[in-house]
Amino acid sequence: MSRTRQPFRSAEATSLTAESANKDSTDRLFVQSVARAFRVLEGFANTPEPMSLSQIAKAAGLDKSGAQRLAYTLTKLGYLEQGAAGGLVPGRKLLERTFDYLKANPLVSRAVPILAELRRDVQERVDLSLFDDLTMLYLVRLQSKRDSFYAHLIGRRVPTFCTSGGRAVLARLPDERVLDILARSDRRRITPRTTVQLEEILKRIEEVRQLGYSLALEEIMIGELAIAAAIVDKDNKPIGAIHVAGSLSEWEPSDFARKFGPLVIAAAKAVGTA
Repeated sequence: MSRTRQPFRSAEATSLTAESANKDSTDRLFVQSVARAFRVLEGFANTPEPMSLSQIAKAAGLDKSGAQRLAYTLTKLGYLEQGAAGGLVPGRKLLERTFDYLKANPLVSRAVPILAELRRDVQERVDLSLFDDLTMLYLVRLQSKRDSFYAHLIGRRVPTFCTSGGRAVLARLPDERVLDILARSDRRRITPRTTVQLEEILKRIEEVRQLGYSLALEEIMIGELAIAAAIVDKDNKPIGAIHVAGSLSEWEPSDFARKFGPLVIAAAKAVGTA
């Protein structure tokens, strides 16, 4: 069984809020109070546990008085809730906004029936991820029988540089864009088998260009192998990827690639042209 890991959160993502706040401080249309409210919500990204006001203030970069007012308002609106053992946790209203995003995203509506058919054919976990620069964001996850907790959750971000879907996307980009993304990526190891050397990443991207699919072995989760193909839009630009994930205890990588490579390529093409 795959070992459960905490959700990935890159150094770039962690510092993004502060950098954005500094950049937008002189923007006359930018509403700082709204930004501070979202910083409170984003503060929960690094912990699954309830947070005290002091913890919220520290995570959001606010004083305790400001954090208290924002937390109170967000609780009244349903975007924060009291935890069972005290503290505050993200509220159920956030799930409604997730639903709003998914139902409005044409990629999701096109992909779901194709993903469901792929899941029936492969009998392994099938995912749809969205390309978001340095990370891939899971939008749909159709489960297998052995997945860890975080493998079930939509909204999880994983690095572009070392994942099957990410490298499938990178293979469809011009070389200068690839190098820019890799230069800005936090290329740290998530598992002992995470590929972090620039030359090796570029070699694997070139392999994807030849094969049409990307195979990753234990890059972000011990015991897991995953294969992916990029989804491209009408301008042939990559917008996401379809993945099939399995267990190394059940599959030889060559057999996994031979069986599922053509299927993920066909599914990604079908979603892109649906």
